[in-house]
Parts: sequence; structure tokens; C-alpha cells
Amino acid sequence: MNLDLSHLHHVLLKEIILNGFAPSIQTLSNIFQQSKENVIKSLKDLEEYHGVVLHPKSSEVWVIHPFSLSPTNFWVESTKGQWWGNCAWCSLGIASILKEDVTITTTLAGEFKQIKFNIKDRKIVVDQSLFVHFPIPMKNAWDNVIYTCSLMQIFNSESEVNDWCKRHNITKGDVQPIEKVWNFAQVWYGNHLDEDWKKWTGDQAQSIFQQFNLNADIWNIDKTNSRF
Repeated sequence: MNLDLSHLHHVLLKEIILNGFAPSIQTLSNIFQQSKENVIKSLKDLEEYHGVVLHPKSSEVWVIHPFSLSPTNFWVESTKGQWWGNCAWCSLGIASILKEDVTITTTLAGEFKQIKFNIKDRKIVVDQSLFVHFPIPMKNAWDNVIYTCSLMQIFNSESEVNDWCKRHNITKGDVQPIEKVWNFAQVWYGNHLDEDWKKWTGDQAQSIFQQFNLNADIWNIDKTNSRF
């Protein structure tokens, strides 16, 4: 019998928040009192639903947004623990889910200059102008979601984004101030810990984008897609 995907998603996130790592297939088998084969089938169904990314060979959890279970350029710390975020957006998503003060450490443009900033009392605290670059069109985000997330980096200015795109031969997407992305992340990830969590439908996703005036071409999606 396959597991309820919403409940499985909820358990995965709760365990990651508690322990700092994802439960193994064997641990999930023990939690749900299901065979490992049933757990793997349910994890693969959740992956098909774009609720998780699995290691191709082992089917263990690799990514469950906004958390990465392998090292990235974003490190999130709170009194509850420490985690890797997949990208700038995801690291703010972790802060949103935790609902407590966090410190986020990263490097500008994924390169050499390290910065830290804080979320305190649900407000972002930065001592410099910071921007998030979204290069990949959202309609293509899940074509290779690991790559998509790896490009969502933080910059000091839009001119730095322009220089970075030229240096790395990456098409420029949309550039947004980090304060807006923080507010956006709180809504986008607002339901992620719900026991009856569901992916946003295309209509819901487009509505959230419009709520935050995310109107650049990269935010145009296929509204019939129900896996955002």
C-alpha cells in the first residue's frame, strides 16, 4: 500500500528540521511500518509530483525543497539546528518554515566573497543592498531543478549580475531585491509543513507571482501544470 504523499512529505520535513538530515528508507520503513519496497514506491511517486528529488541510484532523499541534504552555497542556522538551502530563495524558505530567527551564510554570486545576513522577528536584516537573480524560466525549473537552484545566487547590484552572466555565459533572468524575495518566500513556503500539503497549481503559482509583481518573462508558466 502506497503512503499518503502529503503525510510522507510532512514527516520528511519534520525529521530534517529535527535532525538536520533526511530519514533513510529503512528509517521511513520503521516509522510507517511499511516494507522498504513500498516506501521507495511512495518516494518515487512524491518525486514524480515534484515534492522531492531522490538520489538516482539509491532512491534516498537528496533534496526536499527548501532543504538540500548535500552541501550548497547556502548555510542556514537557528537555535533549532543547521541546514543547507538549495538557493537564495530556498534559504529564505527555510527561515519561513522555521518561524524563528536565523542567520544565513553564503557567498556573493557563488564565488569568493562571503556574507551573512539575518532574519529577526520575521524581518530581514541586511547591512548592504542585496539582490537575488532568477535566471531559469519557472516553466523550465524542473527540467533540471538542481541546476536551476544552483544559479539562484545573491548579488550586490544588477550590474554585478550583468558582469556575472557575461563571465559565465549564462542568460540573464529576473533580478529582485532580497527584501521582496523574503516576503515572497514566506507565502510560497507558507504551506510546506502542513500535514495536508499540496503543490501549488499553475493558477495558484501565477497568482502568487502576480501578488509580488513578479512580471518578467521568466515567471510565465503553463497554468495547466499542477506541480509547482
